[in-house]
Amino acid sequence: MDKDRILLVDDEEEFVRALAKRLAARGLDVEVAGDGESAVEKVKQSDFGVIVLDLAMPGMDGLETLKRLREVDPYLQIVLLTGHGSIKSGVEEMKEGAVDFLEKPAEFSELLAKIREATARHVLVVEKRREAQVKDILRDRGWW
Repeated sequence: MDKDRILLVDDEEEFVRALAKRLAARGLDVEVAGDGESAVEKVKQSDFGVIVLDLAMPGMDGLETLKRLREVDPYLQIVLLTGHGSIKSGVEEMKEGAVDFLEKPAEFSELLAKIREATARHVLVVEKRREAQVKDILRDRGWW
């Protein structure tokens, strides 16, 4: 399977570009979006396995972006990243489908570990979906 593509969503352009470079240097396929609307459009146009999403953005905030991303692809692995986090908001976003939550400034090694964990979960989800598709095809043809 091809390696998962990572989408970084953050309105702090300098931060997100630097983070993208650091992740790419470790062999990850990374794209960036500067706002929620752009992130949703990118996910509609291309496959991503993991999204690192800032919660505090102008326009469509992170929670609304999370909800819209889930509508486009319910299997995305979304890691929330914010400088304005709290336990309460983190729990709310986890209920909406985020798989993890980190506060800025997060240690790069910790963020990288969360991304790798999310990537591994995405691979398992994709494998299970493909296995179910094969079983459905076999069942439809009377081979199962």
